[in-house]
Parts: sequence; structure tokens; C-alpha cells
Amino acid sequence: MAEFWADWGAAAYLLAALWAFFEGETFVLAASAIGAMTGAVDPWILMVSVWVGSFLGDQTWFTLGRRYGPRVMKRFPQAEAKMASATAMLLQYGTLFVLSFRFLYGIRNVAAAACGLAGMGRLRFAVLNFIAAGVWAGSFVAAGWYLGALIGPERLFHAIAGGALLILAVVLFRRFYRRRRLARTVPVL
Repeated sequence: MAEFWADWGAAAYLLAALWAFFEGETFVLAASAIGAMTGAVDPWILMVSVWVGSFLGDQTWFTLGRRYGPRVMKRFPQAEAKMASATAMLLQYGTLFVLSFRFLYGIRNVAAAACGLAGMGRLRFAVLNFIAAGVWAGSFVAAGWYLGALIGPERLFHAIAGGALLILAVVLFRRFYRRRRLARTVPVL
């Protein structure tokens, strides 16, 4: 990744912004860790890049949810459960939900769309989203930077791979547990 940053220069920050537009935690962690180890990545420019990318991505999902949400829910009923869950959390926690949903793995895009679908005001969402995107960008760049400085370049790949495997194991365990629990509750005819 250090070679990528050296070869692409400023365009690498644009790619980081684009990546953060969709998701990007792993990319941000890796890029900032590489920056700590090699000096190839400026953490401040990286933070601003992913801040803007994350903000614009969630604004896009919010707008799509607000404009097309009801029609999409009719067309894709399987998405309705995720959207209902995100909407319920929005109604229960309000501002706190908007400030924290990007830290909840797997619901960031759905949550922004749910805010639009639920009718949250555009200005309110934009302000909260801007703050939350900044907190997210700063925390992940800082975490990656300190992780890179702490573990060094030779163990970085193993740490990232271990974290990804841990996340995968948790997701698979939750899926297995839910299926097993549903199997117990379904009556046999």
C-alpha cells in the first residue's frame, strides 16, 4: 500500500474518499497504519478525505431513502427488516443514533436511508452527519496511525487479517445462532 500511495500521490486521497463514500473502515485503518510506518500518507489529508467521502456517501443514502424509500421497500421486502430495525433505533435514540450508526458494522448505508425514509429533516441530518463523519474519520485514522506505530510493518498484515477473521467469525456465529433460534421457535406441523 505504501507503493500505491507513492505512485498515486494526491489521487490516492481521492480513492480514499471514494472508498469512504461506500464504507471503508479497513481501508482507512490500513492507510493510516502504513502512513505511520512509512510516512507516505499524511494523516490530516487522509482524515479530511475520508470525512468528506463518508459525509457525502451518507447524504446520498439519506436522499435516496427520502425520495425512493417507500417504493424500494415495496419492491425488496427482504430489506424491510433491516430498514425497520434501523428506523426503530432512530425513533428510540434520535440524535444519538445518527451520531453513532456509522460505528455499527453493516447498517451504515441502510441507517442513512432509514433517516430519510423516516422523514428526518434535511438540515438536521446534514449537521449531525457532518459531525459524525468527522468523529468517524478522526477516530479511524488515529486508531490506524497508533496501530501502525505500535505493531510495526511486519505484523500489520497479520493484525488486519486477524481482525477481519474475528469479524467474520462473529457474523457467522450470529447467523448460525439466529437460524438455530428460529428453528426452535417454528412449530412443526
